[in-house]
Amino acid sequence: MANPCEIIEGGITYPLGSMQGKKMIYDFHKMLVYLNAKGKLLSGPHFKIYESDHPLLFKLCNYIIADKTNFEAMHLDPKKGLILSGPVGCGKTSLMKLLRHLVPHLRPYEVIPCRNITFAFNHLGYKVIQEHGDGNFYCFDDLGTEAIGRHYGKDCNVMGELICNRYELFLKHKIKTHITTNLNATE
Repeated sequence: MANPCEIIEGGITYPLGSMQGKKMIYDFHKMLVYLNAKGKLLSGPHFKIYESDHPLLFKLCNYIIADKTNFEAMHLDPKKGLILSGPVGCGKTSLMKLLRHLVPHLRPYEVIPCRNITFAFNHLGYKVIQEHGDGNFYCFDDLGTEAIGRHYGKDCNVMGELICNRYELFLKHKIKTHITTNLNATE
């Protein structure tokens, strides 16, 4: 990457900020321009970032770019993963798929629907849980929409087991896991 302050998409250069010495200073409004353009590329021309989403996006962008200055003020812990919770169709998945593109110099997380993991478990068994307990970064999408897994007549709360494994991985190696869900805290 020639200039770490710029991302090129479809032949168009999107500046995200500027360099001050060896430090990159991000500009939130420039980031919004890029996110809107990238959202249209990923989701189609109907994609739009609403002004009412700006406060949440500001927090998420600061988390993704690891802006230590703003972490304390926003009560974010950069060492932990994210959980985005909200009603069906509010854009949680779209945001998580979009935000990983802000930092192309970092290893991205993979967004995987929880239902797909349970379907794979039903076919392949506990190997699926082990495979997602590796050192990769994941965002498990729509936690709570998946059914109980069943392999050779044995029931398993696949995502429960997987999240326990990911938590152990976090404790040992600081590997983060992100989650989107329609569930609230009591559910």
